[in-house]
Amino acid sequence: MIDYQISSPETMERAIREVGIIPFFKSNIPGYSIKEQTQPGFWFDDGDTLGPWDWKIDCLESGDIAYGKFLCGNKAAFATVPLYRELMNLRRATTQPDKDGQKIMAYLDERGSITIKEVRALLGVKKATADAAIAKLQHQCRVVTGVIERVYRGPEQTYNGWQVSYFCTPESLFDGVDLQAERSPEESLELLVEQITKLTDGTATRKQILRMLK
Repeated sequence: MIDYQISSPETMERAIREVGIIPFFKSNIPGYSIKEQTQPGFWFDDGDTLGPWDWKIDCLESGDIAYGKFLCGNKAAFATVPLYRELMNLRRATTQPDKDGQKIMAYLDERGSITIKEVRALLGVKKATADAAIAKLQHQCRVVTGVIERVYRGPEQTYNGWQVSYFCTPESLFDGVDLQAERSPEESLELLVEQITKLTDGTATRKQILRMLK
């Protein structure tokens, strides 16, 4: 099983690059998440440090790591371009944006990025509904988190972990990169299963992996 002992933005980025695709929070595969690979005391809810919750910004700034809610049933995850390309090939072959999703995609075509506040205004909905609409598009691999800005508040401009995310298309984020997979969606699925099987030394069953990839 992988063992990275994440303790800094650099070790977190290295783990993502070497693993290729990994959930942010605990999944149904024990040990296979950024949270479980983080050294005790560095996770943002275990003390004063913000840990990976803040370090994900540095990872995104590298320019070739995808971050969004695309694993474990709309839960946050990271992926490098080669494996995100395979997941995108799989998801786009079996899903289509609904009416709200089409409105968001049209907005992105025109404006390039969108925040949850802008989604609310565009659809005329409350935050929970806007979050769900963006999450669905992330799961379909049609939208990723492009930029995350730290928000500083109060007279001393204190940063306590509050962030604003700007969502965009993978094509926009990875401009100039070929995101077209050279295999069928079924072959992409098998490639992802094989990769995760190797990373977990064969301890993760196919059923567990398929559930994580759901």
